[in-house]
Amino acid sequence: MAFSDEFPVNIARMKTINDSIMTVDDVTARISCAVQREPELQNVSVLGELLGFKRHTSGHAYFTLIGRESRIACVLFRSYAASVLTWPKNGDEVLVRGKVSVYGAQGSYQIYAVTLLPIGAGAKARAKEETRRRLEAEGLFDPRLKRRIPRFPQRVAVITSPTGAALQDIIKLHASRFPCAEIIVVPSLMQGLDAPVNIVSAFERVRKIKDVSCVVLARGGGNRDDLDVFDNEDVVRAVRLSPVPVVTGLGHQIDSTFCDLAADLCAPTPSGAAERIFPDGDALSSALANTAHNMKNRLETRIAGTKNDLSALKRRMDAEIINSYILPEKESIKHIYESLRKDISLKVKNEETKLSAYAARLDNVSPLKLIARGYSVCTGDDGGVIRSASFLSVGDTVNVVMSDGCARCTVNEVTDDRVLFQAR
Repeated sequence: MAFSDEFPVNIARMKTINDSIMTVDDVTARISCAVQREPELQNVSVLGELLGFKRHTSGHAYFTLIGRESRIACVLFRSYAASVLTWPKNGDEVLVRGKVSVYGAQGSYQIYAVTLLPIGAGAKARAKEETRRRLEAEGLFDPRLKRRIPRFPQRVAVITSPTGAALQDIIKLHASRFPCAEIIVVPSLMQGLDAPVNIVSAFERVRKIKDVSCVVLARGGGNRDDLDVFDNEDVVRAVRLSPVPVVTGLGHQIDSTFCDLAADLCAPTPSGAAERIFPDGDALSSALANTAHNMKNRLETRIAGTKNDLSALKRRMDAEIINSYILPEKESIKHIYESLRKDISLKVKNEETKLSAYAARLDNVSPLKLIARGYSVCTGDDGGVIRSASFLSVGDTVNVVMSDGCARCTVNEVTDDRVLFQAR
């Protein structure tokens, strides 16, 4: 009967336990809420060794990160997996960024990854080489796509860290070489996990700036690993898709990135990029002075040559005019003159003959000829010829004109007797 005595006690204990009993779903939900309340777990970067990387037909990628004593499952959904290359292999060291959450279906927690970056040297080399081959196959490095950098830029956008030495180098060279150009600084991270997104965003901001002549993507020197951001596929595409020419000045002279291959012009350093973009003002002034001097000399030489040509042309034209027009016309005029002279001489002779005939005829009827034969002409004081004696009266004064002189006479008698004249 001891059993029957203990039974009521067990029932009471079960009732007490039932007050705190949870279902599996309840526990999973509480764990999920506890994880989500931790801000550090919602944006976490985890370093580990890649294991079992698989890409599902749905486009999602699944893998496991293992450490020295533990492991964690990871999933990369299709929207993020599209940017992951096919390079991952077991044993590669990778850096995964994402958030931690609970996957209740399997009673486990896992990382919902956003990015998957290679860290190990072998994995990075394979990823870089595969990226290079794919971008090259797409033509992003094609030299025929390179655009000419404006010789005299008016507005230059510089994508760089506002606190870095690269910006100071560019500003210094700009002030000493070509200060008339305008510099617009577009700040961006130049290293770190967020740098690719920042740089792509900076290129998007440049698109909204009016009248940009070209873009400079610059970063100072450092470890080669610090330049991996410029091998990022999104950054390379942003460089190639820029609507204006892009000049890169990244790292040291020995460094080379995919952005350098995609850019329209690659300079070894930020200072080198500034020298390529901004022309030397002093050299320009000297070149302009030399050009002006040369132009003056060439113009003077050309003017002198033109004067000589004009003089020679004038001589040729004078000779042509003389030979082709003046001399022929001179001969023609000469012939006309001779013809006219002959015609005029003949006409003058004819007129002289006529005039001689008229003169002879006049001479025959000339009163002077009669006077010369002994006749005279009697005129009055008014000079009129007295043709009849009836016009005279005794006492009138008349003038008697003879061949060798004139006599003034007074009329003593007027008679109509002509016997005296006839007798003579």
